[in-house]
Amino acid sequence: MRRNEKPPALTRYPTHMQQPSPRRIELDALRGLMLVWITCTHLPTIASTYVNQPFGFVSAAEGFIFLSALFTGRIYYRLAQHDGYRPMTLKLWARTLRLYLYHGLLLAFVFLVAVPIASRGDRPGLHNLLNFYFNAGARRAVTEAFLLIYRPPLLDILPMYIIFLVFTSAALLVARTVPWKTILATAFVIWLMAQFGFRAHEHAIVSKIIPTRIPLNEMGSFDLWAWQFLWIAGIYLGVRWGRGDLNIGAWANRLTIPSIVVAAALFELRRALANTGGDLGSFEGLFDKWHLGPIRLMNFAAVAILLILLQPVLKPLAFRPLVWLGQASLQVFCVHLLFCFAGLTLLGNASMLSGAKQVGLLAATFTAMLITAKLFSKTEAKQERQPKIDPSNDAPPPPRSTVAPDPVHAALTSTASPLTAAAPGD
Repeated sequence: MRRNEKPPALTRYPTHMQQPSPRRIELDALRGLMLVWITCTHLPTIASTYVNQPFGFVSAAEGFIFLSALFTGRIYYRLAQHDGYRPMTLKLWARTLRLYLYHGLLLAFVFLVAVPIASRGDRPGLHNLLNFYFNAGARRAVTEAFLLIYRPPLLDILPMYIIFLVFTSAALLVARTVPWKTILATAFVIWLMAQFGFRAHEHAIVSKIIPTRIPLNEMGSFDLWAWQFLWIAGIYLGVRWGRGDLNIGAWANRLTIPSIVVAAALFELRRALANTGGDLGSFEGLFDKWHLGPIRLMNFAAVAILLILLQPVLKPLAFRPLVWLGQASLQVFCVHLLFCFAGLTLLGNASMLSGAKQVGLLAATFTAMLITAKLFSKTEAKQERQPKIDPSNDAPPPPRSTVAPDPVHAALTSTASPLTAAAPGD
């Protein structure tokens, strides 16, 4: 190789990155907190009453999906910088396959263990989750479940994650030649179409072409046409983070006052509706979780901005167990689902578990989640690779200062940090 010739892996991407930014353990801890929140919401205990959207019209699902996209964008962009696009794509597809295998194991548990228990007729909560299985028959339900068409309640987040991962490598490839603004605008238009019933129309058309008659409500609660916008936005920000030019602190500072107003107003509205038992009437669609309604999306953005501004205060709260949970989030998520089905089995015909059973279920669930996190967290954290130094630069690297601040920390907490020149396509 000639002296000034760049290796192929680096010629495929802009080489304008700043000093590589380290993984933020507080974001791992935040994702771990999202898992704790999701678990408390799903388990049939009194805790679900208190953790159901306590901060306004926003839930842990939005945070979990967004943070997962953020890490995915960062990790696989940097892998592309280090190894090239093809190896990055292979690793991303390998991760997708591994996640599909996790989902397959969960489906096997449901069909081999949960279905026989639910068929006895004395556990209506468990039976209701599997209505389509009992109505359509085992052969059809199992086939369509493994094809990610049939997505029963509790088992619909992982298929959405898998489908998004499949298209992530394509998005990163397209972003090499198409501006990110165009990609984001396209995702926004699709989200907007979803607000006007695109999912139902698409289902009606596809049902005429593909010989399946699965009801729309059995294909998962989440509208993928809407939620893809949150995923694409997370991928974009993750790529900017991986490049080292994500000046998120400046963005947050400019939106401080609007975010406080939006978050406070929607928090009060949510609290008032919870206390009075009221509903939103004809405005329900604007707040809808499954279609990621516009006000819900605005609420999530406002809360996210406030968390960025409070980062110096929240950083010390990044406890090690939460970091473990966040770093092994997918494995931990799968384990929590097993205990959700166990909880529904224990529930039987009752409306609520007894106090002792609630305590035992919560203790067993979080113990298993922590053990799983401890086993897998180091493996997951090792996925990141440092990008190679551009060999075309003959100058030796500057000496490292022992007091130099973390560049990502500076970007998150300072508005005075200058940005590097934006890459083409931003």
